[in-house]
Amino acid sequence: MDALPNTTMARQERARLREIVAVFLKLGATAFGGPAAHIAMMEEEVVRRRQWLTSGEFLDLVGATNLIPGPNSTELAIHIGHRRAGWAGLLVAGVCFILPAMLMVTVLAWAYVRFGRLPQVEGLLYGVKPVIIAIVVRALWPLACSAVRSRSLAVIGLTAAVLNLAGVNELLILFGAGAIVAAPRWLKQPGSNDSSTLNAAAPTLVLATATSAAGASTMAFGLGPLFLFFLKVGSVLFGSGYVLLAFLRADLVERWHWLSETQLLDAIAVGQITPGPVFTTATFIGYLLAGIPGASVATVGIFLPAFFFVAISEPLVPRLRRSAVAGAFLDGLNVASLALMAVVALRLAHAALIDWPTLALAAASACLIVCCRINSTWLVLGGAAIGCAVTMWR
Repeated sequence: MDALPNTTMARQERARLREIVAVFLKLGATAFGGPAAHIAMMEEEVVRRRQWLTSGEFLDLVGATNLIPGPNSTELAIHIGHRRAGWAGLLVAGVCFILPAMLMVTVLAWAYVRFGRLPQVEGLLYGVKPVIIAIVVRALWPLACSAVRSRSLAVIGLTAAVLNLAGVNELLILFGAGAIVAAPRWLKQPGSNDSSTLNAAAPTLVLATATSAAGASTMAFGLGPLFLFFLKVGSVLFGSGYVLLAFLRADLVERWHWLSETQLLDAIAVGQITPGPVFTTATFIGYLLAGIPGASVATVGIFLPAFFFVAISEPLVPRLRRSAVAGAFLDGLNVASLALMAVVALRLAHAALIDWPTLALAAASACLIVCCRINSTWLVLGGAAIGCAVTMWR
């Protein structure tokens, strides 16, 4: 009698995994624009189109990714996969989001080694960036409506945006916002055990500290040292691609001389111009140093900590929300996260909306998203085609 229900459950699990594969392969192949754009496209897919999560649940996962090191959008994909299909979903979502970018970067690395330069992609980015702005702004509105539930949270969000524009470190803003919102709750509950929920995140800090020592001394090149170096980077890196550049330059260029300055800048550029995670810069570097084996080792090394951190922090997210103090901390973190996304959109707009065609493309994309509810994937592809056509026409 139990065989039939078990068979039905197995079919449902397989169906969910197939959905995860389809969604995250598509996102990995089309999600240009960095973490803010990736998060916006995930919100469209899993909240508005498929209702896998509510806006509040999605925001909590966004906030949770800011509490751990590593690539935020990749960690968000892993979180969503776990919520949708358990541990198998965690693994499948992360791999499917990373794989398309890894393959594209490997092809670009081969071309770079073969021909000595990167292919021209200015036209593609010229058309994609205005579309990305419309996608991010469209995602921010419903998320803000869910996160900004009081005037005090609105003030904290605005303050976070101003501080980020002024150059204050993102981590200080995020944890400061969470602490400010949580402090009144904590003061009202002296001796409460609520703080134990936050303390449970300590293993992430222990691993980050331990791996930060890996590769500290001079190393001869090899696949083992290459893996350990990128494992260290994936374990300790908070912040933007510019922080990644600083980490890579200090060891690979200045200390070990594995790369030249030009090669490193080209590697960072490839991570920026391809869809999916910016951390696939590691794939490019690994290929330059050791071909396909190097690309594989570097990619696994830099992304492996993300799976580990999500696996140990995922059970904490519901506990954070149930705890009065930790839930308040998460409210502040969510508002600050949205403020940082808004600042990214503003800076991207300043760099991307440079003439009438780009302004028209951004406006048209916004209208199509709001009025016609066109999938953002088609908008990105259309923007890329228009950008290439306009560039060739000129």
